[in-house]
Amino acid sequence: MSTPLSGRKAQAARNDEVILAAARTVFMRSPDAPIAAVAQEAGVGISALYRRFAGKEDLLATLCADGLRRFIAVADRAAQLADPWDSFASFVEGVIEEDTHSLTVHLAGTFTPTPELSELAQEASDLGDAIVERAVAAGAVRDDLVTEDVAMIFEQVTAVRVDDPARTRVLRARYLALLLDAVRPGARTRTLPGPGPTGAELGARWIPR
Repeated sequence: MSTPLSGRKAQAARNDEVILAAARTVFMRSPDAPIAAVAQEAGVGISALYRRFAGKEDLLATLCADGLRRFIAVADRAAQLADPWDSFASFVEGVIEEDTHSLTVHLAGTFTPTPELSELAQEASDLGDAIVERAVAAGAVRDDLVTEDVAMIFEQVTAVRVDDPARTRVLRARYLALLLDAVRPGARTRTLPGPGPTGAELGARWIPR
């Protein structure tokens, strides 16, 4: 059982959550926004923000690390499911529900990744690859599906966004259901045109511009 945080540490943790939530909102609107916009959104002074984060790059790296950890947690849970299709569907649905992919892709190339981020990204990639490869090997999904296709599914579905968060979730669930049906072997009517995206193509976005 984890030890409860002291009053001061608990308050600091709450402040971090508020700041990170504000940063997600601000940088989803505009990755180029200044760090002062995050402080304003969070309702804290800029000095209070700088006491917790060294600067914008530190804040962006923290956001992405948080997203990757959420991704890993979803993949870990999905990997425990015995049925390959259930594992695959749980993985895809969980990542969409956590809404981590849209943020990390949105911020790609806007800062220099840290070694910690590189390690988390590799762990996330390995877990996702294993889930998809298992589903393909078991015949649970069409045999021409590649893991990079799943990354593009995440992008397509998380691009669905309206002003109402509840409505956004409903719409995403609708289109995800359509896409999940499309990757099942029984839905296959023709070979997918062209090869799937490569890891190099997807990774290029992380090269700082």
